[in-house]
Amino acid sequence: MVKWIQPAFKVTHQSGGSISNVTEDQPTQEHQQQAAPPVRFAVSATFTAEPIAPALRYWAKRLNRDFEVRFAPYNQLLQTLHDPAGEFAANPSGLNLMLARIEDLGQFIRIDEDSLRQIGGNVDHLAEALASAATGFAAPVLLAVCAPSPGFESGSGGGFSRRQAAKLKDGLKGIRNLVVADWTDLEALYPVATPFNEEGERLGRIPYTDEFFAALATAAVRHWDALTRPPYKVIAVDCDNTLWAGICGEDGPEHVRLDEAHRSLHDLLLKQREAGMVLTMVSKNNERDVHDTFAAHPEFPLRPEHFAAWRINWQPKEDNLAELAGELNLGLDSFIFIDDNPKECAEVSDAAPEVLTIPLPADPAQTRAFLERIWAFDHPVITEEDRKRSESYAKGRDFAREIRSAASLDDFISKLGLAVHVTGLQAETLPRAAQLTQRTNQFNTTTIRRTEADIERLVADPSWHVYTATVADRFGEYGVTALLIMHRQAAELRIDSFMLSCRVLGRGVEHRIMRFAGQTAFDFGLETVAVDYTASARNAPASQFLDSIPGGRVESMNGTRKYRFSAAGLVALSWKPAPAGSGHYVRGHHPVSGRRFWDYSAVATHLGTARQVLDALRSEFASASPAGAGGSFATETEAAVSRIWAELLRRPSVAATDNFFDLGGHSLLAVLLLMRIKEEFGVELSVDDVYSATLTLSELAGMIDAARLGGGDDEYEKLLRELEGMSDEEVQALLEQAESEQQAQE
Repeated sequence: MVKWIQPAFKVTHQSGGSISNVTEDQPTQEHQQQAAPPVRFAVSATFTAEPIAPALRYWAKRLNRDFEVRFAPYNQLLQTLHDPAGEFAANPSGLNLMLARIEDLGQFIRIDEDSLRQIGGNVDHLAEALASAATGFAAPVLLAVCAPSPGFESGSGGGFSRRQAAKLKDGLKGIRNLVVADWTDLEALYPVATPFNEEGERLGRIPYTDEFFAALATAAVRHWDALTRPPYKVIAVDCDNTLWAGICGEDGPEHVRLDEAHRSLHDLLLKQREAGMVLTMVSKNNERDVHDTFAAHPEFPLRPEHFAAWRINWQPKEDNLAELAGELNLGLDSFIFIDDNPKECAEVSDAAPEVLTIPLPADPAQTRAFLERIWAFDHPVITEEDRKRSESYAKGRDFAREIRSAASLDDFISKLGLAVHVTGLQAETLPRAAQLTQRTNQFNTTTIRRTEADIERLVADPSWHVYTATVADRFGEYGVTALLIMHRQAAELRIDSFMLSCRVLGRGVEHRIMRFAGQTAFDFGLETVAVDYTASARNAPASQFLDSIPGGRVESMNGTRKYRFSAAGLVALSWKPAPAGSGHYVRGHHPVSGRRFWDYSAVATHLGTARQVLDALRSEFASASPAGAGGSFATETEAAVSRIWAELLRRPSVAATDNFFDLGGHSLLAVLLLMRIKEEFGVELSVDDVYSATLTLSELAGMIDAARLGGGDDEYEKLLRELEGMSDEEVQALLEQAESEQQAQE
């Protein structure tokens, strides 16, 4: 077992565990200058999980964000969930990451029925605690059930861990603020050829390789990204050599084909449509050729009816994208554009940098894997309204067409059949309410983003009132498309937030909801309704609507505006659509919303596997060189060891004369050092070999070289005795043989 020594700098020792909790370094000056607050990853694990930190730090640098990594006490999952001052409860944002092996949830000397029964009971306790605690945390929880050790899985009869993981996933499905994944989910995203590390398990309860920890870190950061980034809403896709192989205008519609690579794109687009993405086509083509191609190929999974809109012409694609943004009433920064042509992609990126442009791989065989590695396609929460979104936009086209052709606006209104049902927030509409705060940009009076937990806290206060609204008309049902949050005060009813999906803008829904607010104020005995408005890059439609309400008074202060209306005036509010069906709001090219833009294509290409992530973070230390007193390295082994030390100790350079513990090494890092030595040199050193207050890098490299040659002093003495008994001719022949064997190996 490991002998722990006192490290040369401050660590926080975990109660009840064998591994010390390493305090993370302070953020760099570059990170401190960023406006965004640090993103905290709080980690609680049943094994030593500190090796995940280097990959998390790497992603922080790659994404230009400040990540703070904190570790809960070793193997204390339930305590972490229940402790009101614990790492999970104290995490204000970011992600609470729980890592668990099923076999660690029990104490056993041998694997038998009693020990497995104990583990199963503890799995049930963990599920109960998670279901109870997760909803109360400010940061979401990701429970990753990690791969069982081969010895445990075979000893338990096979499949035990998989059954327990399935029980956790099924039992915790639908729990707010919680996602459960297991090792099969991780393998689907980031397969690792050699996940297990028996030496690390034996030395310090580190059961996995660095590559597996890189996979875990990448999956966690990807999950955090999906939860926190403004969602993409539209996918615009090219046709020729993108949706199919061939050029329909040249080869003929019947001669294009759907090979495996293009089928994978069809499959992805259909899945994205089911998740709420709106599909559009943007192609330089004759429109008739494209329609004839779909007609000639009924085997295509994608059909024309799956697309909400299209621009098939010979105009620049960036112009067509801007037109689609106006038609759909969405910002360009909610668009993803997919094309096989690098030139077209470059032109769109230059002219419309707010669009996420994804060029398909030159090698079609890589398409499926590449698309699976695009983080922007991840959807952590899918609501019923998401599934109806594309259908709603199609209905919107029908609405616009009919209002343009109506004999009179009054006649159109009388036949519209608009129904707006406003109800108090229900448990089943809470996820959609939180989603509206995250997704709605244009008709959003304050753009305050709230989680489900934030909204629940408001509802718990009797002075706050939260309502949702469902909308329908003769064109169809649109689901929950509005959220109204009001605060009852002594003199007035204050609308804290009012947001409306762009799918139902310009139909009089906003007027109906403001009438409801006026009636609610009357019911509370209040004569005034106040509306807070904070301008953003995208929410001009909300201010245009507020400005259009008669009799309003406006006060401006510190960049915000407060509108005040009489409750009686709001109750009488009516809607009249703008002439010619242009809609009440300004359409066209929208400004950028200020999203943090990651190059998801580059991530998918260069950091799409756990091995690529691990190699990238290690390459940062590949050029580590001695600083001052050690001179240049005497051997390649010394240079390689210096790189490992630099990476583990997070130092820009290491000298041959340096001591591991003087540079900040400690017990956990020493175990990781032994693991890296075995990985890179194939040499197993003992704990006593490393734990020395005087051992230098040069001496450690010498020990590695000696071990690689076959042993230590005893081996050398035996070799010397053999050489002393040989003639000069025999020694020369032995040297020539050794040299010949070495050349053959090279």
